[in-house]
Amino acid sequence: MNGKMMRSGICLLVFSILFFTLAPTRPASASELEALRQTSKAFSAVAKNAVPAVVFVKVEKTIETGSTGAPGAPFQYNDPFDFFGDEFSERFFRGRRPRQPREYRQTGQGSGFIISDDGYILTNNHVVGEADTITVKTHDGREFSAELVGTDEKSDVAVIKIDGENLPTMPLGDSDSLETGEWVIAIGNPFGLAETLTFGIVSAKGRSAVGIADYEDFIQTDAAINPGNSGGPLINLDGEAIGINTAIFSRTGGSVGIGFAIPINMAKSIKDQLVNEGKVTRGQLGVLISDLTNDVAEYFGLDSTRAVMVNQVLDGSPAQRAGLQAGDVILKIDGRDVNGMGQLRNSIASVAPGTTINLLVYREGKEKTLPVRIGELTDTSLQVGVSQLPKTLGLTVQDLTEETRRRYGLGRAQGVVVSSVSQDSEAFRKGIRPGTIILSVNQKEIRSVEEFNKALQESAESKKVLLHISEQGYSRFVALTLE
Repeated sequence: MNGKMMRSGICLLVFSILFFTLAPTRPASASELEALRQTSKAFSAVAKNAVPAVVFVKVEKTIETGSTGAPGAPFQYNDPFDFFGDEFSERFFRGRRPRQPREYRQTGQGSGFIISDDGYILTNNHVVGEADTITVKTHDGREFSAELVGTDEKSDVAVIKIDGENLPTMPLGDSDSLETGEWVIAIGNPFGLAETLTFGIVSAKGRSAVGIADYEDFIQTDAAINPGNSGGPLINLDGEAIGINTAIFSRTGGSVGIGFAIPINMAKSIKDQLVNEGKVTRGQLGVLISDLTNDVAEYFGLDSTRAVMVNQVLDGSPAQRAGLQAGDVILKIDGRDVNGMGQLRNSIASVAPGTTINLLVYREGKEKTLPVRIGELTDTSLQVGVSQLPKTLGLTVQDLTEETRRRYGLGRAQGVVVSSVSQDSEAFRKGIRPGTIILSVNQKEIRSVEEFNKALQESAESKKVLLHISEQGYSRFVALTLE
């Protein structure tokens, strides 16, 4: 059954549901029942073709007693090593299990899907990245020992491989062509229940400020995703994988209709690099940026905030060599609109180092095109300047320029100025607001965003940071926790 027939069947299903809901109660006609049967068969046909390529992934690792489990709510990876959850384990097993040795073997589970007939499998880094051993069970009941080909923690994509021939494969679709409202099916092994299907719609695309991974462009879906689904495919009505099921938003640990999947186009690029190079290489621009706010857009006379503001250009960076300046507003990259920091960051990261791109910027009332030869991002270099602040402190900062001093009514104090604060952050609860000046970090005076980021690195292990801040001429110290 092809995609066109499938979509026709879905339309008939929706029509029938509305008809039965709104019309007076009466027995269903033979034609209406037949329409529902055909729709049901269409879903079964998609499942029958897709399920054989979906695999059960069992992992084992050696841990020390007292090690922690999965990341906390509300955004949760479906941690393969936390099958029941800490609260359940504490209540049920207290007094019922023997004293654990200093080190012991812990098992977990997840999902994956075969993308080549010789055994390459896509899954999540958080499913297999920390495993000592990986075992894959296929649809026909066979078990294989899997090799870890490579992982990318920053996107949560991983590739594993089993030795096999003529294995069933999952075709990869085009996630860029996916539209909000389309029907999708999630397949995996929730709670160990193999080959489970759930279906729903694409609720949204381009979710890039979720706080789950460093590089985010998630597909949001209401198809139920539960623990064990991680690494499984999100497929379209043509039976093509258009995403990797990754995480859920939940305060209970179960699905509440908000799930996230990595777009398959992003995963394909990362998979190719992991298979061919054994690592992922990303592009570097070398600027510190922020989203364009309404007031700044109005100041520049721009009618849209779909752009980003360049706050600082790093010395010796590709951006500096191309002539990019602080105060420039980036409107487009290679002719495509820039819709925010996350989207620009992902776009730059996906460009191969050495490639020349064209940035359309707004400067002094005019648009200007700047060719930029992209550099290579390393662990010690700053990429598009989106620091880890949105995920750690819940705030963003900018250099103190004459413009920012005028905008916030600031004096001559030195430091950086807070440009935005998340209302659910610890920083907000402790009174930090846009316009607050940060004078020092961990008792080190700072004069730029770059110095701020460097000083913050000292808190990586302690997870504590001490800020000396100034508000309306008064200063105080504030201690915050990195999350």
